This record gives sequence, structure tokens and C-alpha cells, in this order.
Amino acid sequence: MADEPQKKPHLSALVGQTNGLTKPASLAAATRAGGGGGGGATASSKKLVIKNFRERPKLPDNYTQDTWQKLHEAVGAIQSSISIKYNLEELYQAVENLCSYKVSATLYKQLRQVCEDHVKAQILQFREYPFLVHRNDSLDSLLFLKKINKCWQDHCRQMIMIRSIFLFLDRTYVLQNSMLPSIWDMGLELFRNHVISDKQVQNKTIDGILLLIERERNGEAVDRSLLRSLLSMLSDLQQVYKESFEQRFLEETNCLYAAEGQRLMQEREVPEYLHHVNKRLEEEGDRVITYLDHSTQKPLIACVEKQLLGEHLSAILQKGLDNLLDENRISDLTQTYQLFSRVKGGQQILLQHWSEYIKNFGTTIVVNPEKDKDMVQELLDFKDKVDHIIEVCFQKNEKFVNLMKESFETFINKRPNKPAELIAKYVDSKLRAGNKEATDEELERILDKIMIIFRFIHGKDVFEAFYKKDLAKRLLVGKSASVDAEKSMLSKLKHECGAAFTSKLEGMFKDMELSKDVMVQFKQYMQNQSDPGNIDLTVNILTMGYWPTYTPMEVHLNSEMIKLQEVFKTFYLGKHSGRKLQWQTTLGHAVLKAEFKEGKKEFQVSLFQTLVLLMFNEGDEFSFEEIKMATGVEDTELRRTLQSLACGKARVLIKNPKGKDVEDGDKFIFNGDFKHKLFRIKINQIQMKETVEEQVSTTERVFQDRQYQIDAAIVRIMKMRKTLGHNLLVSELYNQLKFPVKPGDLKKRIESLIDRDYMERDKDNPNQYHYVA
Repeated sequence: MADEPQKKPHLSALVGQTNGLTKPASLAAATRAGGGGGGGATASSKKLVIKNFRERPKLPDNYTQDTWQKLHEAVGAIQSSISIKYNLEELYQAVENLCSYKVSATLYKQLRQVCEDHVKAQILQFREYPFLVHRNDSLDSLLFLKKINKCWQDHCRQMIMIRSIFLFLDRTYVLQNSMLPSIWDMGLELFRNHVISDKQVQNKTIDGILLLIERERNGEAVDRSLLRSLLSMLSDLQQVYKESFEQRFLEETNCLYAAEGQRLMQEREVPEYLHHVNKRLEEEGDRVITYLDHSTQKPLIACVEKQLLGEHLSAILQKGLDNLLDENRISDLTQTYQLFSRVKGGQQILLQHWSEYIKNFGTTIVVNPEKDKDMVQELLDFKDKVDHIIEVCFQKNEKFVNLMKESFETFINKRPNKPAELIAKYVDSKLRAGNKEATDEELERILDKIMIIFRFIHGKDVFEAFYKKDLAKRLLVGKSASVDAEKSMLSKLKHECGAAFTSKLEGMFKDMELSKDVMVQFKQYMQNQSDPGNIDLTVNILTMGYWPTYTPMEVHLNSEMIKLQEVFKTFYLGKHSGRKLQWQTTLGHAVLKAEFKEGKKEFQVSLFQTLVLLMFNEGDEFSFEEIKMATGVEDTELRRTLQSLACGKARVLIKNPKGKDVEDGDKFIFNGDFKHKLFRIKINQIQMKETVEEQVSTTERVFQDRQYQIDAAIVRIMKMRKTLGHNLLVSELYNQLKFPVKPGDLKKRIESLIDRDYMERDKDNPNQYHYVA
């Protein structure tokens, strides 16, 4: 036997392990060489040698039939939930033996038939079950769902057991035949075809599931594990979930939230409504996680968003956005942004309403003349508020930032020129000496904020004119809080508008620096004079082109002042020949020493106040007319001056009769009983106050400058183009001019230039212009 050639064994004699079931040795025979077994590990111990069959053994008669009978009984026991008579290893081995002898096809068909007969029998219990007439009969529905769930759970458990017995069939024959479903898939197919595809059973199952979900949406507690199991069943049964359940579920969700959205939009305020929408979205998200199939998430959430948000976007914003913004409801605005960002077109419509709110609110600040006093502070506060909302609520979204800037620019220019003028005055109030409300760091921060508002203004030349006028006063009257702050503001303006914008302002600072040097030299010059006099004179030499235009006012100075002026003139022109000096009396100021009954005092006063007070060295009482004649001060200016001396807080003079206004014929008496807690008293604040005339003249000067700029731009364009149509010329002018201008104003300037022979109309086409060289 040992001499025969080796043949490939048909059946393995090895022991294997499959799916937890021990795989016993098959029908192979193992023969031992030699005689009976020896004891112990001796040299003569025998080896176990496995020999091959000389020929393939045959199955005993009726083996297939008997084995199937055994397997059939086992399957029946599993389906009836009773104990199996046979050992599971024995059953597994039986299946393997049958498969080895080419009985697999028959075995699969027989198994399928047994399973199908059993599943068909299950439907009877549901057909006998009383079917719902009304969906609201929730108790009956719940019992039905529990019954179908038990049937499904039993079926799954049974198929797992059956598959473990028939695993060899599943892993060999079924795997090799791609057209055949696996034993587990066969079970699903049978359950789907014979139980769930039954229309009555399917409808009742889905009705029951939808009823449970509806009850949960209404706030009731439901059996979520039951829902999870049933929906998992529908998912496992392939298209049943998608075709039969999901479609109806989404339709009902749509109807529910459409009605809920309409109702709650009427009943609730916007913050409450949005809170409810958020809650609903969270609930539906939780449903997907807990029991719905993951594929339902996208259409479900889209449905909720559409019905509760998408259908009401404009209504929500019209009803509540302005209130949320007015009251600065940060958390509600954050929620609004987050919810609107979820819906198609939501951000766009929120952007539109955001822009409208900024324009409307800003317009109320800018166009009302009664609010002029607080306009700039309100603009700064409003800008801070919208910046905070963008940062915290709108996640620094660039679209909201850019639209905010556009909206600010729109409303701030609805009232031309005035905001620019008021911003200049606001800066003046912050840079003046005596402004103790801010530290250097805070002042720097305020100036940075002002520059942001300044950026939105079209008429920057108006700002420049008023800023220049106020800067001149601060420098000349010595009222500037800090040279560093002044220069910081200047560098900000230069960075924003370019060097051309600030060149004159920088020239003003240069003049002040040069004046200091000149005064050092003048003081040395005076020391060499035989009669230096009692007055300590300081002069600021101003380059006319840099400073605002001042109307010269001739006044009657006393002889000592005139003498000093002449001394300075001789000194200065001796160093700078060819220059012309023009004295500006309106900005002169002095320190006067005075004696009262209480003692000596010093007054910081304007030159006009000085001339009035010096008269009282010659007498105790003068009439308005006498003072006017003696000083030569212009009527309106004199009335302001006398008012400051006789009607203000420091009353150095007594007016007779008493009253706030200075009238013709009023008499003024020196107040010998004057008292004040300070030794040096400032009465020259009047110089810093802007008169109506000053304001009007500054504005008129800006408009005059604009006309010159328009004329220059037209000539420049025509000189380059030679011939140009009216519309093209106007378009080019809009590109070049840096201030707002109306088409009518441009037309007037064109006509003016035609009259002055800078250009002419085309003879054939009146809308065509030619440059005249």
C-alpha cells in the first residue's frame, strides 16, 4: 500500500474552524501503520500516516434524503423557536457533505422553499389583524407596529441561525453563482415580497410610523427604539424605505411645517420665531441621528429650512430686523445670520435689509439740522455699533463689511458739505487745549475713528477749508492741546488724501517753527535798542498762501504798539528785503495787568479786548459810540468784544442798562469791585468761537475754489483732446474732480469758458466743443 503512487485526496481530514462552529473531520479514513498502539514516547513509537482512498467512497443509500429530513426538522425548530434535536456541528457537517457531493443546487432550492413557506404563513396574522379606519386610533396602530417589529426581529434571528448551519452552502455554491442571493439576502427578499410588499401591511406600517413621528413632533414621548428598529427594517428591505416611506414622510413634513410657519409668523415676535426654527432644526437633526436613515437628512433639513425660513425671509426681516438692530440684540442677530446663511438667497436678502437699515438710520442723523451739534458723535457711535455687529454676529463677512461702507457713503453725502464741516469742527474740539476728556492714547483712537468717517465724505475740500481755519486759530491763539496730536492728525490726512491735500497745512506748521527762530533774533535785536519799551512783543510771520484768507481790519492802536510794530517791520525787512508785511489784528492777543480793590489780576485777552480795556486808564465810563470811535473796531466785532467783557462770566466792565445784548447808547463802567478766584483769567475764548459770517465766508470760498478747479479741469481736458462731445467731457470731468458736482454747474462753467474764448461750439453740432489755442 505504501508503494502506490500518491493520489490527491478528495476530502480533507483536517479539522477547521468556521464562524464559531467546529468543523469535524469528514468521511476520510485514517489508517495507522503497523500493529496496535504502543505506550509512552519510546524509540519504537508509531507514526500516524494519512493514506488516500484508492477510489472515491460512495454515499450510503437514502443519505441525501435522510440528511435533508434532519436539516428540515432543524430549520422548522428554529422557525418555531423550539430546541433543535441535533448537534449544530453535526448539522453543519451534513451540509458540507451534501455540498461535496454536488447536491448544493437542490439543497438551496429546498431551503428557500422552506423559508418561503414559513414567511408566507406570517402574513396571515396581519391579515386577520383589524386594520385602522382612522389614523388617530394610535393605540391600535402602536400594537400593530410592535407586532410587525416582533415578526421582523424573529425573522432576522431565525435567518442568522439558519445561515450559520448552511454557512458552507453560502460560502461555496452561492458565492460561485453570482445570480443567486446569499441566504441572508434571500431572507430579506422573502420578507419584502411576502410581508412588507402586502399593500395593507405596508400602508399600516408606514401610517403607524408617521403617526408616532407626528406625536413626537407635537411634544409627546414615543418609543424611539421601536421607530429605529422599524425604519432600519425598511432600509434593509432596499427600496421600501425610499419609495414607500421617505416620500410620504417628506410630504407630511412639508405640510406640517408650511402650516406651522404661516401660523407662528402671525403669532410670534421674530426672536421667538427664530428660536423656534432653530429648535425644530435641532429636533429633526436628532431624528436623523436616532432613527431615520442618514440619506434622509439632506431633503428633511432642506424641507424645514424652506418652509420655516425660505418662505418667510422678507416677512421676518420686515417684521423684526430693525428692532433687533435698534436694541442691539446681539444673540438674536447672530441667530438670524446663522439661520439665513442656511437658506439659498437668505444672505442676499439679509444684506439688502442691512444696507437699508444703515441708510435709513444714518440719514436721520445727517439730514436733521437740529442734530448738528451731536451729529459726528452719533455717527461714531453708530459706526462702532455696526462694526461690533459685523464682528460678533455676521462673522466678519466681507460682503456685510463692504455693503456697510457703501451704505455709510450713500447716507453721509445726502446732505452735501455739512458733515464735512462738522467733522472738521469735531476734530477741532478734540485737539483744542482744555480738552481733558481723553488721554493721548484715547485721542489717537478717536482720531482714527474720525478718519474712517472722513473717508466716506465726497466733499473733502470743505473739510480741508474748515480744518485749516480751525487749525490756524489753534496755532495762532496758542490753543492747541498737543503738537504731537496735531502732527498725528496731519499724517493721517496725508496718508488718506495725499501730499497735495496737506501741503498747505504742513506749511502752517513750518511758519510757526520759523516764527520762533525769528522771535529769538528779534529779542536779541531789542536788547541792543536804546528804548526797548514795556511791551514784550511776539509776532507770527504767516505765508499768505498757506493760511486762511483774513479780511484786514484797521484799528486804532495806541502809540506804544504802533512804535513796536515799526521797530519789528524795520528789523524783519532788514533781513528779508522785497517782502511785504500785513498786520492781522483779528488774531492778535495780549496779557494785560490790572489793579482792583481786591488786588492785582492778569487778563488773557484778544487785541480788540485789549484796546477797549486800555481806554479805562483814561476814564471810568464810556458810551458804546465813544469806544467805537476811539478803537476803530468794526461794529459787529465791537459788540461781541464788549459782550465778552461786560456780560460774560468775568465781568471786568459793568453795562448800563443791564442786558445780554449790546445796544447803541449803552454805557460801560470799569468794575473796580471785580473779584475772581484765579490770578490769570482767560477772556479771549471769544476768538476761538466761529461767527456766522466766518462760516459763510469759508463755505463760499470753498465753492469759489471749486469753480476754479472745474475751469482748470475743463481746459486741461480740452487742451489734450482738442475736440470732444458734451457727454464725454462731462464723464471725463466726473472722473477727475474729487468733489460732488451737479451737471447744471458743469454746464455753467463750460458756457463761461466759451464766453471767455477758451473753447467754442462746433458750428454744425452744438454738443461738440473745440479747444481754442
